[in-house]
Amino acid sequence: MLHNPPIRWALLGAVLLALTSCGSGSGGGESGGESGKVTLTYRLWDDQQKVGYEKVMAAFEKANPGIDVNIELLPYDQYWTKLTADVVAGTAPDVFWMTPTQFPEYVTKGVLSPVQVDASKYHQTVVGSFSYQGKLYGVPKDWGIVGLLYNKDLFKKAGVEMPEKLTWAADGSGTLLDTARKLTVDEAGKHPGDAGFDPAKVKTYGFASWNHYQTQWMNWVVSNGGKLVDKPFGKYAFNDPASVQALQFGVNLVNKEHVSPPATQTNPPTGKVTDMFKAGQVAMFPANNALLPFVAPEATFEMGVAPMPEGPKGRSVNLNGLAEAVYAKSKHPKEAMKLAEYLGTQEPQKMMADGGYVLPALNGLSQGYVDYWKSKKVDVTPFVNEAEGSTFPLPITTGFTGFETKLNQIFNEMYLGKLTPQAAADQAVTEGNATVK
Repeated sequence: MLHNPPIRWALLGAVLLALTSCGSGSGGGESGGESGKVTLTYRLWDDQQKVGYEKVMAAFEKANPGIDVNIELLPYDQYWTKLTADVVAGTAPDVFWMTPTQFPEYVTKGVLSPVQVDASKYHQTVVGSFSYQGKLYGVPKDWGIVGLLYNKDLFKKAGVEMPEKLTWAADGSGTLLDTARKLTVDEAGKHPGDAGFDPAKVKTYGFASWNHYQTQWMNWVVSNGGKLVDKPFGKYAFNDPASVQALQFGVNLVNKEHVSPPATQTNPPTGKVTDMFKAGQVAMFPANNALLPFVAPEATFEMGVAPMPEGPKGRSVNLNGLAEAVYAKSKHPKEAMKLAEYLGTQEPQKMMADGGYVLPALNGLSQGYVDYWKSKKVDVTPFVNEAEGSTFPLPITTGFTGFETKLNQIFNEMYLGKLTPQAAADQAVTEGNATVK
C-alpha cells in the first residue's frame, strides 16, 4: 500500500548496495543463549501497523516456541538509509518490508532470498511487483490503491450529486471537470466560467490535481493508454503522445480550468494539499487508502469514497503492494523464511485486515477491512472494487529511488506552467533512463 506517510520516498544508496559482497553475512537475528531460542529481527516503518504486528508476532511465537521475534520500528525517512547501511555491514534484519520501487535495487544485488508460496492466492499486481527472472522474492503482504476521497458536506452545500461515474478526456469533456467546476467557488460565490470569477481568490476548490505520481499523473497516463515503463526492469516511456496528453489534462485542471489549487500551494516537498482537504478547502482528493488513518480522524466533515475517474481507455489505478522480504544472509534462514511464509497466511493477514490496518494481499480477506472502516462511518468498498479491475504498480526498474527527486523537480516546473508537458516528459524520461542499469 502507500505505507509511506507523508508520501515521501527516501534515496537509496545504489553505490553502497554494490558493496554488499563485502558484508559479513551475520544477519539480523541472534541466538537466544541458554534458552536455545532463535531471535529474529523484523523491521517495519509504520507505528500504527506495529500495534497489529505485536499481536501477529505473539501468535507466531506461540505456534513456534523456539523462535522469538523482535519488532524494530524505524521512521520511513530513516528506514532505507539504515537498511542500506545494514546490508553493507551484513547485519540487515532477517525479515523486513519491501516496496516495488526499492525492490529492483535489492533483488539485483542478491540481497533477497526467493520465497516459495502459492502465488495464485495473492493479488497478481503485488505478485508481479516482486517477481524477478521467474522467481518471487517476497511474500505478498498487503496492497493500497488509489481512490477518490470527497467531502460530502461540500457537495451538499453546492447542491451537487456525486455522479454515478466520473469520467475525463483530454479535451476537458466528461463528468469530472463539470463536477469540479460546480464545486469550485471564489470569495464572491462565482464558479469557473462565470463572468467575474477570480482564480486568485478561490475559497473552495472542486478537485486536487497536483504533482504526486502515485495518486495523480501516473493514473492519468495509464488511463489514457500511455505507458510508464516499456517493461518491468525496462526503460521509462511516458513521453509518448498518449502520456503527454494525459499530463496536459492534469496540469490544465490547475492552470487553465482553475478547479484545483495552484502548484505554489501543492508542489512537493512542502505542499499542503492534504491539509487543505482536511480543512474543507478541497472537495475531491485522490488518495491511497493507506492515508485514511491520517485523514479520517481529523476530518470535520462527512467523508465519502468514490472510484477514480475513468479515462478514454477506461479506469486504471495504481495498486501499490508491500512484501515480506527475507534477507539472503540471515544467520537463521530457515526460521526467517518460516516467519515470512507465516505472515502470508490467512491468520495474520486477517488480523491486520480486521484491525483496519491494511487491505491484505491474500485474496478473499478484504471484508474485515471494509467492516472496520464501516464502523468509522467510511465506506471503503470502492477501493476494494477498483482492485478487481485494471491496476498497475509503480515503475519497477532500477534507479527509480535515485531518480525520484529529479522527477519531482522537473514535474514541479510543469505544474507551475514553466515547462510544457512534452518538454517535462522528455526531460524526465531522459534523466530517468540514465539511471536504469
